[in-house]
Amino acid sequence: MTPIYLLEALTEFVKEQTKDIILPVRVRKEGTEDKERAANVYKMALPKKEDQTQKAPYILLQVLNGKDDKPDGGLQRNMCAIRIVVVVYAESAEHGTYHVLNIISRLRSELEKAGVIGGKFTLQMPLEYIIYPDNIPPYFVGEMMTNWHGPTIQREVEELWQ
Repeated sequence: MTPIYLLEALTEFVKEQTKDIILPVRVRKEGTEDKERAANVYKMALPKKEDQTQKAPYILLQVLNGKDDKPDGGLQRNMCAIRIVVVVYAESAEHGTYHVLNIISRLRSELEKAGVIGGKFTLQMPLEYIIYPDNIPPYFVGEMMTNWHGPTIQREVEELWQ
C-alpha cells in the first residue's frame, strides 16, 4: 500500500462527507472573508505555523506510521495509521466542542458505513476519537485515529531460498 494513495482517497472522502457542515470563521477584517464555511481539508501539515488558528475550521489528515507484515508465512499485509485532526473556531465552549463532535461523529459513522476507501483501503477497528476537554477558546480541537489495511503486495519473482 502506498500511504500517499490512501491519503489522497481519504482526503476526497472527508471533503465529500463534511461539505455540508457549515461552521463559523473568525472574521479578521469586516468584508474580507466569509463568516461561515465548510472545513478545509489539508494533508500532512498546514501551509504555515500561524495557520493553526487562522485557517480554522479545518481538518488535517496525517500519516503517522505504517507497517508491512507477513504473519505465519502468509501473504504480506500492509497497514497504515492516519490521524484526523479537527480544529474549529467558536465564540463559546459549548458550540466549539459541539462542532468538533459533529464533524468527528459524521466522519466516524461514514467511515464505518463505507468500510473501504478508494476501492482498496480497508478501515480496521478500533476507531478511536477524542474531543479535547482543555481547549483554548475560541479554538477547539479533537482527533480521530484510524488504521487501514491496503492491498496485498506479492513478489513478481519467486523467492530463491525457500
